[in-house]
Amino acid sequence: MINYFTYGSNMSLARIRARLPSAELLGLYQLSHHQLCFHKHGDDSSGKCDAFLTHRPSDKIFGALYQISFEEKVILDKIEGVGVGYDIREVLVTNYQGAEQAAYMYYATKIKNELKPYSWYLNHVLVGAQEIGVPQEYYQQLLSISAIDDPDRNRERQEFSVHK
Repeated sequence: MINYFTYGSNMSLARIRARLPSAELLGLYQLSHHQLCFHKHGDDSSGKCDAFLTHRPSDKIFGALYQISFEEKVILDKIEGVGVGYDIREVLVTNYQGAEQAAYMYYATKIKNELKPYSWYLNHVLVGAQEIGVPQEYYQQLLSISAIDDPDRNRERQEFSVHK
């Protein structure tokens, strides 16, 4: 089993379980010295989440720590596009009790700052953030993210239906 830290759409239990059925949530963790950005260029030309390394101690991202099998990590690597738009980094994340865990995460290698997420993608992030119990101030920051409608209405309906 492998520890996987996710700060974006995979925080949502329904989303991650649709992709990785055996994923087990270990809890809410934070990653220091990083800022959440929606500037990763997605295959659909929208903005996806990135844990952008700032080196500033005041910057932090909240996310979910999951335990997944190595076999499912290989599947997720393909879904996330390792080597195409994301790469993998090992990080130390911390829970509220101060316990550190080593985990891997994806970070963006294909960035366009002007991108915005589709509303369904941001919805996955918001649902996941609520499920894992991010601090209210952080959740309010997520709510302030500007999203756009997906021109592919079928994909939009399908993605929104994940949480129904």
